[in-house]
Amino acid sequence: MADALRFAVIGLGRFGQQLATALAADGAEVIAIDRSGGLIDGIRDDVTLALRMDATDEDAIHAQEIEDVDAAIVGIGHDFEAAALCVAVLKGLGCRRVIARAESEMQSQLLTRIGADSVVFPERESALRLAHQLLMPNLQRYVELGEGHGLIYTRAPSAFHNKTLEQSQFRAQYNVNVVAIQRTPPVETDSERPERRRMAIAVPRPDTVILPDDILILVGSDESLSQLPRD
Repeated sequence: MADALRFAVIGLGRFGQQLATALAADGAEVIAIDRSGGLIDGIRDDVTLALRMDATDEDAIHAQEIEDVDAAIVGIGHDFEAAALCVAVLKGLGCRRVIARAESEMQSQLLTRIGADSVVFPERESALRLAHQLLMPNLQRYVELGEGHGLIYTRAPSAFHNKTLEQSQFRAQYNVNVVAIQRTPPVETDSERPERRRMAIAVPRPDTVILPDDILILVGSDESLSQLPRD
């Protein structure tokens, strides 16, 4: 069995707490770090290790071997100087992957120059998800792929029910691609109620028929995705 992935989450505001507990719940080893003893006590039972420490202190970081994790996420939100110093310390110690939180494009550029491998914008991404959910009632999940482009999971709109992919003209009419379909067909059992197990059509063909309960996984520009039928 493969070893669990190891992450350090530094800064336990709302973003950091939710990220740390979500990673731990999915089986990852999580080291949660913050200066606040109260925040550390509040998360101690939900993660592998909770440390009250100054993440800008190179000696303290090295003593705990934080640089050896698979990825360190710097989620410090309201003290940009501390976030930048933490990124510099981690990269200086050889941390293989550092992901930093930013609140503006300027912060993103500075963190990248300091050495952050990638930058996330939690508030902007939450707003994008909400916008897509409002525009597409059937939307179940949105993943930003790049500036203005995304991947979505959406319940098949009624306009496509019982039609093939070719008949639905996703690419020709909407300029989006169907990359996969999730389906939950009933499975015969000894009980009166059949079970439903999710299956994936990883490479749908032009003659694949879309069923009413299918979840379509689509890729395209945000503008194109928003033009899909909504019901």
